[in-house]
Amino acid sequence: MNVLLVGMGSFPEQPGGLNRFAFGLLDALPDARLVALGPGGGHPRATLAGDRRSPLPLRLLAFRRGALPLLADADVVDVHFALTASALVGRLDARPLVVHFHGPWADESVVHGGSRLGAAAKRALERRIYRRARVVITLSEAFRRLAIERYRLDPARVHVVPPGIDLERFSPGDRRAARRRLGLPEEAFVVASLRRLAPRMGLDVLVAAWPEVRRARPDALLVIAGDGPERARLESVADEDVRFLGSLDEERVPDLYRAADVCAVPSRALEGFGLVVAEALACGTPSVVSDVGGLPEAVGSLDPSLVVPAGDGPALAARLLGPLPDETACRAHAELLSWSRSAERHLELYAEASRRRVVFLDHTAKLSGGELALARTLPALDVDAHVVLGEEGPLAALLRRNGIATEVLPFAAASRSRHELRSPLDAVRTLVYAVRLARRLRALRPDAVHANSLKSGLYGGIAARLAGVPFVWHVRDRISADYLPRPAVALVRAALRFLPAAVIANSRATAATLPREATVVPSPVDVDEIAPVPHDGLRVGILGRIAPWKGQHVFVDAFSRAFPDGGAVARIIGAPLFGAEEEAYEESLHRLPSALALNGRLEFAGFRDDVAAELASLDVLVHASTIPEPFGQSVAQGMAAGLAVVATAEGGPAEYVEPGRTGLLYPPGDVDALAAALRTLADDPDLRARLGAAARERAHDFAPETVARLLESVYANLEGS
Repeated sequence: MNVLLVGMGSFPEQPGGLNRFAFGLLDALPDARLVALGPGGGHPRATLAGDRRSPLPLRLLAFRRGALPLLADADVVDVHFALTASALVGRLDARPLVVHFHGPWADESVVHGGSRLGAAAKRALERRIYRRARVVITLSEAFRRLAIERYRLDPARVHVVPPGIDLERFSPGDRRAARRRLGLPEEAFVVASLRRLAPRMGLDVLVAAWPEVRRARPDALLVIAGDGPERARLESVADEDVRFLGSLDEERVPDLYRAADVCAVPSRALEGFGLVVAEALACGTPSVVSDVGGLPEAVGSLDPSLVVPAGDGPALAARLLGPLPDETACRAHAELLSWSRSAERHLELYAEASRRRVVFLDHTAKLSGGELALARTLPALDVDAHVVLGEEGPLAALLRRNGIATEVLPFAAASRSRHELRSPLDAVRTLVYAVRLARRLRALRPDAVHANSLKSGLYGGIAARLAGVPFVWHVRDRISADYLPRPAVALVRAALRFLPAAVIANSRATAATLPREATVVPSPVDVDEIAPVPHDGLRVGILGRIAPWKGQHVFVDAFSRAFPDGGAVARIIGAPLFGAEEEAYEESLHRLPSALALNGRLEFAGFRDDVAAELASLDVLVHASTIPEPFGQSVAQGMAAGLAVVATAEGGPAEYVEPGRTGLLYPPGDVDALAAALRTLADDPDLRARLGAAARERAHDFAPETVARLLESVYANLEGS
């Protein structure tokens, strides 16, 4: 994977944690390149552009010129500084984007004396970059929370990856020899602090507390390395036993850690992790830190007592004098922070960022056939999936339980009909919703939008067009006047001609009703082993939403003719989902047993989550739709369960139920033909077993993994078109 790191400045010419980290990551990733503001450096895979003496616009222009050739070859871009990344806005969208959140740049500028207006501009720039990122990386959990809360980033996209350390360079060594090289007394109790000398680093607290340390340890010496705006003030108030080394060459930094008995990191604010803590530990030297940002995480599992309240000088002095972890323990803790481990985790996150991002839409959260198909497919897809539903409901809960990122963008219930725009007001509501969704899509920045229903296809197609995102419309309904109202047929056909970049149909029967070519992708079913439930007599069931066209009345009538008496039992599994008409139909079904003299042999199971258990209790599954079914998911589920199925000879089921081999077919609505088929299966257990075994084998073609690969090929063709 070709990774382009977008840094801030050169290293070691421009010291600091961000630059140190970016160049360390560059060394750990052999296929990476880095571009940063220069001049300086000499790393063979670093491009440094821009003269620090030039005005900022000219520096950023030079940076852009240097970065663009590298950007063209990158598989993924990893941004470490929002300002330099801003020079590439407009070109970053072409590559998967990862952002390292090293800290709130805007807040840091205020802490260092910058204006509120300038900070507001910096925060706006940061948000612009961060919200484009598919993955955001922080060095600590503390900064992860800050990134989520302050910048309103999606928590699912923010990951903690502790920094890596050069464990060869930062390693234990001869303390006396290190002190001699730095010109420090060999017998002193040395406390060291390597910091930028700025107010937020809290070094004034350390200097003020130092006399207390000296009273307890007259041989104590405080060594402060680094430079910055606070140096003159700190030197003016420090005792003579506080030594300021100024900026330290990188080659001498390990010696400073080795020379110290303990390091002090008394930061007041905005500390992401504290690389100096990790590097000192790698040299075998513990650090006493303040309870700011990620510092407690840097030492917590080693010794939580090394953490003191920020700004508390007496507590800092007392802990510097207390018992400290030994060299072996410090080194062992630091070895958990190897660059190899950090690089491995970065590569995993780069791969995650490189996955195709698809936003899936559905207007409803009820568990109807199309929604169940979506829930089965998503876990098997190799995409970064995000679902936007028009309402809360069982589908949203199911997706979240399965770890699928799911949000609800509420759509007015009055207009959430499955496919119709019943009035001008419905049309207006749908258009307003499409505009809201387009705004959300721009924030999510997907590679494709996939509508899972007719209604979501209408508003989703408009929203995707407005957002400039390729749109895929998955049609799970036959667009025909025998299945939909004529106005809906005209509207959907017109939309299908113009809105989608690709169309998916769940069967050839559905595809034949569409005004343009479609890729046929069947609905998925789980093909797991189902243990049959022991029972007496023949049990025949029908599975699916209760609705007049689903033909439950045909099923009951045929069952009563096939088995006017005896021990056979009929079972209706399902419930009405959409409106008063279906509820009234269910009530009429409850009146049938007495009219047909079934004497308690008709059971109503209602809606069931555990469909597998229901299927395991049956011997035969019936499909009785009175008009051609687009796919017939219940038939495929029965086949996957190894049941003998009896389905109508039109629509989707007729495409995969082979008569006499994987099931039986009969003309839709023909009660006598269905009754005869049921009688045949009742009289021939061996036939039931043969049909069930062959059906189960055929159902493997509908496994979620198989369906997922077909969908992924559709997405891939979008990119190639």
